[in-house]
Amino acid sequence: MLDQSRVRDLAERYTAAWCSQDAASVAAFYSLNGSLRVNTGPVAFGRKAIAGVAQGFMTEFPDLVVVMDDLLVEGERAFYHWTLTGTNAGPGRNSRKIRISGFEEWQMGPDGLIATSQGHYDSAEYQRQLQHGTA
Repeated sequence: MLDQSRVRDLAERYTAAWCSQDAASVAAFYSLNGSLRVNTGPVAFGRKAIAGVAQGFMTEFPDLVVVMDDLLVEGERAFYHWTLTGTNAGPGRNSRKIRISGFEEWQMGPDGLIATSQGHYDSAEYQRQLQHGTA
């Protein structure tokens, strides 16, 4: 069974890492051979690949802010709920503001870090906001 206070502490620091514009600091919350998958996209294996995923969001949204909405711990899994806001200002972008919520389902490793994360958000709503901005 996961220690809820330890996972909450990790989640709070993970949230701050997402807001730091330092992709390597996000990847440091994953086990060395950890993995991250966002919706049905490809799986990023290892810290270098995970940092690449984080950097993609940070490049597209240089003012990216992530807020932890909730954290649920159920047995050996944790559910990290978040809201991301930012202005789409990456290369060739349109300066649209977005606000999207989602969650990550975590399996923790024996090292106390994230071994696997499956991220979920409404990709159709995300695409709509990229085209038209927030409602």
